[in-house]
Amino acid sequence: MGASLAMTAVKRSRVRLLIVTMLFIATTINYADRATLSIAGPSLAKDLGLDAVAMGYVFSAFAWSYVLAQLPGGWLLDRYGAKWVYAGAIFLWSAFTLMQGAVGFFTGFTAVAVLFGLRLLVGLAEAPVFPANARITAAWFPTAERGTASAFFNSSQYFATVLFTPLMGFVVHHYGWHHVFTLMGALGIAFALLWTQVIHGPKEHPAINQGERDYIEAGGALLDMDGRDAGVAQVDAGRTIRQLLANRMLLGIYVGQYCITTLTYFFLTWFPVYLVKERGLSILQAGFAAVLPALCGFVGGILGGWISDRLLKRGYSLTASRKIPIVGGMLLSMVIVGCNYVATDALVVGLMALAFFGKGVGALGWAVVSDTSPRQGGGLSGGLFNTFGNTAGITTPIAIGYIVQQTGSFNGALVFVGMNALVAVFCYLVVVGEIRRVELR
Repeated sequence: MGASLAMTAVKRSRVRLLIVTMLFIATTINYADRATLSIAGPSLAKDLGLDAVAMGYVFSAFAWSYVLAQLPGGWLLDRYGAKWVYAGAIFLWSAFTLMQGAVGFFTGFTAVAVLFGLRLLVGLAEAPVFPANARITAAWFPTAERGTASAFFNSSQYFATVLFTPLMGFVVHHYGWHHVFTLMGALGIAFALLWTQVIHGPKEHPAINQGERDYIEAGGALLDMDGRDAGVAQVDAGRTIRQLLANRMLLGIYVGQYCITTLTYFFLTWFPVYLVKERGLSILQAGFAAVLPALCGFVGGILGGWISDRLLKRGYSLTASRKIPIVGGMLLSMVIVGCNYVATDALVVGLMALAFFGKGVGALGWAVVSDTSPRQGGGLSGGLFNTFGNTAGITTPIAIGYIVQQTGSFNGALVFVGMNALVAVFCYLVVVGEIRRVELR
């Protein structure tokens, strides 16, 4: 009996799996709310009389404020902690999403202005999310599990499409585009309340035992989810940002993330419109056609993290373990250009599925952020990384809008997306060098 009690006492809890599941759900809702406009877009554009360029600017509205708020959002995390800043972010972006359902009460320029303003507010509220994900992952997961954990929550961008795109397409088809925003907003508000009850740091979570705490600390987890033990609140933000930008490794990672995120924003904004306008599908058909590429992106995302951590456990360096999936995945994602040379819808969906599978495999940027961010100012490091990455949310929708408007097709747009994947490969192979944690001076 004594031996049995001893075995029970040393058995590690697995609370970190609950934590990463919550990150996954939060990020799934996050991306679903970003994608609401792309699903509602064709019907909304028709009702409001918007052309391709105007839609490009409306699509980009989210990213303008999202990018500008990254560094302030990172500072908020460093100052007030991940749990409550994250909870507030979920509640606010969901409330602003819900309000977009009322845009139909306005007409003309007023309707466009209200929609643009609400999308700006959604972007503003969502800004702290990914830096917080990276901070929570670094606190809860040892280095050898961090790639899989980061890939899991990052792959939610595809799972959001798998789960919600057919549902939102059904809602638009049967009830009108307004109700997509109402549905997603209400769901997010309910989840914000759940978040406050479940999320705690490794030092204070009521369900964690000492065995798990010792295991993750020995493996390189930071334990402190809010960075306060490191004196982050006293860090000079301007000086920290200058040091981060002066680091060649980080600069290569930041520019690479911009290029990788170009694929994400094509998928979140123009992809359903591409299926409707270029391929002649109905919005309901487009919603279901988007599922296979999204599902492949989800599987690729999980696989990329697993491959990276597997390589690390087999003795490969951290640099090789992260770069091999990233470079291989980005090269594979370039098959998106092949859609310009096939005629059947099935082949188009198949190539898109292969491209987004590759993008999923290569989407390890947040694992790299967790590996490289300094112990002080981790929120600023994640915020800077996300600033670069989501600048693509501004440039991609607008650039594709102009390409489509000027050429009358999406052929040039797909080449634009494919070339960004190639530049990402260059960044990781040539610019980044060795991947290691940065120490601030």
